[in-house]
Amino acid sequence: MTAEKKVTGPASYFPSIEKTYGQPISYRLEILDGMRGQQHMEMVAALKSGHGLGHGHANALVAYWRAQRDPA
Repeated sequence: MTAEKKVTGPASYFPSIEKTYGQPISYRLEILDGMRGQQHMEMVAALKSGHGLGHGHANALVAYWRAQRDPA
């Protein structure tokens, strides 16, 4: 019997983000790809003001994106 691995960290917000805003996570990650080079909180602010995300959801997406695609 295999046990499912519990999702932790920023990715644990993904089901709620998809349910709340209606687009897949990949949609938001592509938006973040276009913000490469900006600081973390600049990216969070852009998702909040330009795309209507709440702070926690925007922060989780940026943290995940930076860990996966911009490991600086």
